[in-house]
Amino acid sequence: MGVKAMLPSYELGFYALVVTCAVLYSGSGIFEASRDSMNRKAFRDAIKPGWHYFGRKMDVADFEWVMWFTSFRNIIIFALSGHVLFGKICSMTVPQHRAVMYMIYGVLAVLGSMGLVYLMIILSHCLLLYSVALAKQKWLCYVAGLCCLASFKVEPFGSWQSGFVTGAFDLQDVLFYGGSTFTIMRCMSFALESSDREEGIYSIFDLLKYNFYLPFFFFGPVMTFDQFHAQVSTRELWRKDDEMKNIRVNALLHVGAIVAVDIFFHFFYILTLPSDLKFVNRLSDWSLAGLAYSNLVYDWVKAAVMFGVINTIARLDHLEPPQPPKCITMLYIFAETHFDRGINDWLCKYVYDHLGENHDNILKELVASVTTFAVTTLWLGPCEVVYIWSFVNCFGLNFELWVQKFFQLGPFAKLEAKLSGAMSRRIRAAFGAVNFWAIVLYNIPALNSLDFALLVTKRLLVMGFPVSTLSIWFITYCGVQLIKERERVLAIQEEHKAKVE
Repeated sequence: MGVKAMLPSYELGFYALVVTCAVLYSGSGIFEASRDSMNRKAFRDAIKPGWHYFGRKMDVADFEWVMWFTSFRNIIIFALSGHVLFGKICSMTVPQHRAVMYMIYGVLAVLGSMGLVYLMIILSHCLLLYSVALAKQKWLCYVAGLCCLASFKVEPFGSWQSGFVTGAFDLQDVLFYGGSTFTIMRCMSFALESSDREEGIYSIFDLLKYNFYLPFFFFGPVMTFDQFHAQVSTRELWRKDDEMKNIRVNALLHVGAIVAVDIFFHFFYILTLPSDLKFVNRLSDWSLAGLAYSNLVYDWVKAAVMFGVINTIARLDHLEPPQPPKCITMLYIFAETHFDRGINDWLCKYVYDHLGENHDNILKELVASVTTFAVTTLWLGPCEVVYIWSFVNCFGLNFELWVQKFFQLGPFAKLEAKLSGAMSRRIRAAFGAVNFWAIVLYNIPALNSLDFALLVTKRLLVMGFPVSTLSIWFITYCGVQLIKERERVLAIQEEHKAKVE
């Protein structure tokens, strides 16, 4: 109820004004804190010389972002540009064999960047899981796949395998574990899809073509085997109307996002500030809340840029890869919270939806979510922070369902039925605001640190109560109402589109 309920335009305008003023006020606090801390000795390693003309230094605390645009920049440009040119030639000359050509290029790129031993390790895992797939037993595919994943994520097995790779360079560990773990997820998808196939099993070359598609190999996203196989097997290649235009627009948007993040890091040190808890503790509650929220927004932008670039290349190859993650600004539901849409699709298809079915039964949902987060914990690499992150997010997902089931009981359902659609929407938005901050606080430990997450929680819920707590809750409520308005407009557009078709 209340999904398509309309609110008065003046009310929505008031909400937009409140959110805008709050963001500007919080941002000004973070800006002043960044300016004042630019030359602090404690931040010397994380804040490097930047734009001298503007008198600003740059936040370089994020290893991944710095890696992409320094040591890994030339490799990315060279490898992916070569893939695009190679793929274009193959699509024009031998479209029926383009998947084989992609595989050959991918194998050569992996061999050139990581060496023969690493390639043999990857091939051995592919061969092992292909052999397991021959039995066409799903439980065996799960066991073998998770054991292979554990061999890269659990010590001493991971170090033992990485020790075989000779040579040393800055990106060796990143490429080793990235390519290895994504390989296991792809091999599991292949094995599980083969188990469901009624007519025989897919060939080993289908697995190799799937695994060694270079844009997805080291950093994903994971595209399930059934989707990949169906798309690369298409011989008649054609593009939708304005598809190339959309690809160019998306590419420009990603370039714009990269420039925007670079500018942002010169004026807002959102990653470095939380490392000094004594300094951060002197910030206002508003600035502290904005700092926590900004960390989630930045991580979404980083994921959107990485997967966006890869997806653009995949679309040039006539593929439809998983969509980029949904912006954290548009989230107030745990079920939609994910930073990697490919992994999320994989987990939903093979674990979460498989065990939870329609997600109406509380017990099945609990089993499905616990199992899903257990696999996710193994995927991320078991450690204290990952355990805490998995536990709180698993709890949030289930608690969301428990609250929903509770308010669907007879007395509450009758009470809501008596309310207008607009009032129902307001009440749901109030609960959504609480959920929004639960999502922020539950994900901060993994994105920044557990100590920073505890500090934010203490300041906003204990020391800041009631003024800061209720004020931030109200501002978040206004933001959730704006999100709901966007959802309402999109729902009407989809309904109109369905009627036209």
